[in-house]
Amino acid sequence: MLLQRIHLKASASSLRRLISLKSSAVDRSNQESPQLEVAYPPRNAKVVICGGGVMGASVAYHIGKLGWAADTVLIDQNRVGGGSTWQSSGLLGIFKPSLAQVKLAKASKKLYQLLESKGLSTGWKQCGSLNLARTKDRMCVFRRMKAQSVSWNIECELLTPSQCKEKCPLLNIDDLEGGLWIPGDGVGDPYEICISLVKEAKKLGVKVVENCTVQKIIQLNGKVCGVETDLGPIQCDFFVNCAGFWARGVGQLSEPYVKVPLHAVEHYYLHTKPIPDLNSMTPVVRDLDGHIYFRENNGRLLAGGFEPTAKPAFEDGKIPVSSKDRRLPEDWDHFHVLLEQLLYRIPCLGNAVLDRLCNGPEAFSPDCKWIIGEAPEIRNYLVAAGMKTVGISAAGGVGYATAEIIVNDNTSCDMYELEVSRFLGLHNNRKFLRDRVREVPGMHYGMSYPFHEFKTGRNLRMSPIYPKLREVGAVFGQVMGYERPTWFDPAHVTDKEASDWSTPYRIAATETFGKPPWFEYVAAEYEACRETVGISDYSSFTKIDLWSKGDEVVKALQYICSNNVDVPLDSIIHTGMQNKYGGYENDCSLARIAENHYMMIAPTIQQTRCRVWLQKHLPSTVAVSDVTSMFTALCIMGPFTRTLLSELTDTDLCPNNYPFFTYKLLDIGLANGIRTFNLTHTGELGYVLYIPNEFALHVYSRLIEAGEKYGMRHVGYYATRALRIEKFYAFWGQDLDTRTTPLECGRMWRVKFDKDFIGKEALLEQKEKGVERMYIQLILDDHCHETELWPWGGEPIYRNGKYAGITTTTGYGFTFKKQVCLGFVQNLDENGVPQKVTADFVQSGDYEVDIAGIRYHAKVNLHSPTLPTKYRDEEREAYQATRDKGDTSIVITVNK
Repeated sequence: MLLQRIHLKASASSLRRLISLKSSAVDRSNQESPQLEVAYPPRNAKVVICGGGVMGASVAYHIGKLGWAADTVLIDQNRVGGGSTWQSSGLLGIFKPSLAQVKLAKASKKLYQLLESKGLSTGWKQCGSLNLARTKDRMCVFRRMKAQSVSWNIECELLTPSQCKEKCPLLNIDDLEGGLWIPGDGVGDPYEICISLVKEAKKLGVKVVENCTVQKIIQLNGKVCGVETDLGPIQCDFFVNCAGFWARGVGQLSEPYVKVPLHAVEHYYLHTKPIPDLNSMTPVVRDLDGHIYFRENNGRLLAGGFEPTAKPAFEDGKIPVSSKDRRLPEDWDHFHVLLEQLLYRIPCLGNAVLDRLCNGPEAFSPDCKWIIGEAPEIRNYLVAAGMKTVGISAAGGVGYATAEIIVNDNTSCDMYELEVSRFLGLHNNRKFLRDRVREVPGMHYGMSYPFHEFKTGRNLRMSPIYPKLREVGAVFGQVMGYERPTWFDPAHVTDKEASDWSTPYRIAATETFGKPPWFEYVAAEYEACRETVGISDYSSFTKIDLWSKGDEVVKALQYICSNNVDVPLDSIIHTGMQNKYGGYENDCSLARIAENHYMMIAPTIQQTRCRVWLQKHLPSTVAVSDVTSMFTALCIMGPFTRTLLSELTDTDLCPNNYPFFTYKLLDIGLANGIRTFNLTHTGELGYVLYIPNEFALHVYSRLIEAGEKYGMRHVGYYATRALRIEKFYAFWGQDLDTRTTPLECGRMWRVKFDKDFIGKEALLEQKEKGVERMYIQLILDDHCHETELWPWGGEPIYRNGKYAGITTTTGYGFTFKKQVCLGFVQNLDENGVPQKVTADFVQSGDYEVDIAGIRYHAKVNLHSPTLPTKYRDEEREAYQATRDKGDTSIVITVNK
């Protein structure tokens, strides 16, 4: 046997000598596509789709189904299906990292089944998938997936090692802990799917043009108006970038550039010759801990993987058009790590005759997620790219959603987490992408521990106090490129002389599903915020100035915001920016710092998308300036913050002169012009100081000096997160999204119906009918945080033994000394259809939360709980002073 002759640590050169590769596989990139009737593109169209792969074909098909076929043209620089489509593995797995991706994958599967029923070839085969676990942590992931499958309506089953062997006799199971069987998964042929979709699109009337290269996308007044190609110009209203690993380059064909942060990596597919007696219904097998997968393919095995450290391809950014020029040479040294695992997991592979090793590039985004939605730079410019080797899983659903956005100006699927507006310009830097893409493919099969942090692309955005934070033991996470302290380890400080500033001193890591290694540090930071003083770096918050010559900014914000923004000078209000569904496009604080000047503080992850939302709806007479990078933000919180800050400023900070939820411009130390908010984002007493960067080190140093006698402690993100969860505050992007309304999350008191605003009609209708889900807090009664698995979000909620919802955000409550889960609960009938939910319904139930298959009883809250504290009287005083001004907006939520 070959496996017996090859020691698993043999060199790659030895493998090359022992393995004979005699390629007989068909290169579909050279196959003739169906005869096309259109030789040149039309001069006018509503929609131009760039890219004739499976994604572009799906968009064209779905636009045709929605009635715009005659006004749609699909163009490809080569042949339809000639990009990465022809060489892909064809895996279609339904279980994805988020509900949005699950829904899109289900839509894809449904589409391919429909095409098959019509006699069109797709290669669809529902053979199921078997995911293997080598470790207890991986098995924990599977148990969490099994619990979550109830919420996402995915059939799956946990298996023992011997049961895994029954599903796939090819396996070596000696080291397995178990597996997860998903019978609804399958495989398809990406090339056949692409060709079938193109045929259907053409029947509907879509024009398809091959060998046509896009040279420029033209915009007028910030909106797509045409496309220039080498075969002539096309006037159009919409442009869709489905160009695969060329998508980033196509994004640079417009002015301004459209950022599509993608970079190609080498990706390997190992093909065997036909294997006798290989069962055609052999399931797709994913050995996630070994970074490999394999499937049956026409009597052969097709195998590949996602190595921990990938190899970037086409680092100069120039990707050849010809498939022959694009094919990369085999790198057996690099593939060796995957080959070892394949030989170990599939012993019979040692006897198989190998056919070829295909090295075909695939494009990945910097966060390992798909890239879809309207580009923030140009209106009516849509992107559907970055499908990271699982194009057919995404194509059907993403194609339909993209077509909905174009034809109906909305989509039935909430995809905010996948939208291209989640990126900044820094994410499109080619050197950044080259470094990051080495790490990203390994995430595909990597262990999904909580709070994942990248190790590449670090030290991009840093506040001026970053070196000081390193010196006191900061452990860093990263959000939107910002280095953000997650917790502090005072015993582990930076050696100033030996410090390597190319990477953060310590990158945060949790790497467990139980009690995390940072627990004691966060507990001490939490206590400082509640009992003495804590100081936290909030510099990553999105900060936007809005102003106008007259009162245009006031009128415009009144329409964009659901709360009343026409408040007295120096007031701060918290408001949502609703869309036409009443959902949250943004969740922010507005400080009125002059009659016609506001400062907006929004979630860090909103920096691009909230600015785009404002630009879409503000008149040209209102100026918008992103000042995020101009200010260092320091939050001091705790019962002694007023006394502390009084030592550093001449301004009277007593409640009568400076009430809670108001703004002042303070002098602090020797610095002036400090924009100071009398609030915190955690519910504690305190202030957020927005400091011009040139004063940041001075103000920070004075705060540290003055705070020493109060026992001031540095505080990271995890502690402030724990404070907010315990006080039942929602986070945008985790609890709130573009489909969550203020009625569902208990924020109706922040909505003013005596004015017109976007989403008012939807909220009034929902108010009359009632809500079908409600935001709740659950406090687990019988959970031991020391020994048992923790909830990390996504756990099913049961009411009276019946599935009723899912958790969104979770954390340990250091005052409760119990786990706290936030989430939404529904009233589902026998058919799973949501019914009206009332407070009585919620409060009358007996609740449980399922953590990896174990249910824990929980107490339910509909309102922020009262937490015991040494300074309750002082907090009540501040609250009363605010109420006396007629503003009850004392609770704010900003997701950093």
